[in-house]
Amino acid sequence: MKLDNNAHSVFLLCYHLVLVVKYRRQVFDDSISNRAKEIFEYIAPNYNITLQEWNHDKDHVHILFKAHPKSEISKFINAYKSASSRLIKKDFPQIRQKLWKEQFWSQSFCLLTTGDAPVEVIKTYIESQGEKH
Repeated sequence: MKLDNNAHSVFLLCYHLVLVVKYRRQVFDDSISNRAKEIFEYIAPNYNITLQEWNHDKDHVHILFKAHPKSEISKFINAYKSASSRLIKKDFPQIRQKLWKEQFWSQSFCLLTTGDAPVEVIKTYIESQGEKH
């Protein structure tokens, strides 16, 4: 496992983000997904975020990314959703017909933390601290 670091800390912060199109309208194809990914990769460095994996279905995207402890993830997600909505509708005007009142993304999202160890393993490790083996 390769850890990230800076002058004062070592960390590995990975997240799984799922963004859904408003009312699950089926607008994603490979070209729209690729454009959404490009926008993500353009904005992410401003928030110390690095894309690890990207995939889509017709009505949502799955994103795996790494972040820095100082990353403001909710601000990043809002900035990304705003910019990508505007730019995708500009670049692919035909999708406006499929959207609900010009709204691209659903207001909600799913954000999950990930890691190399299952939560139960970490919990057991923490519970066993201070015990002599």
